[in-house]
Amino acid sequence: QVQLIESGGGLVQAGGSLRLSCAVSGTTFSNYAMAWFRQAPGAERNVVAAITKSGDNTYYRGSVKGRFTVSRDNAKNTVYLQMNSLKPGDTAVYYCAATPRSGKSNYMLRSSYVYWGQGTQVIGSS
Repeated sequence: QVQLIESGGGLVQAGGSLRLSCAVSGTTFSNYAMAWFRQAPGAERNVVAAITKSGDNTYYRGSVKGRFTVSRDNAKNTVYLQMNSLKPGDTAVYYCAATPRSGKSNYMLRSSYVYWGQGTQVIGSS
């Protein structure tokens, strides 16, 4: 049984930082590209950042470039999202997800992802 368990969410003042973690079990972690998605109330779930299976390449949505950093540790079966300079607009539930596919077009596509975590709430207060 594949499990993705996120942690690290919380309330942070604007300009602050948070680090999310997603621990993966029940499968070979390095066989999957990973991504972080977020979903605000009443909005769609959109990709925030993605990282390739090896961790050599990363991709970001424009609004978080330069502020967020995605990384992974294949020895620990964990993917991270370091979020700096948080804004109230970053408020959402953040989900990690796994895809066996390759290629940037797949990494940025929600339908590519086959396993999902339960989500962790991030609130950026003004």
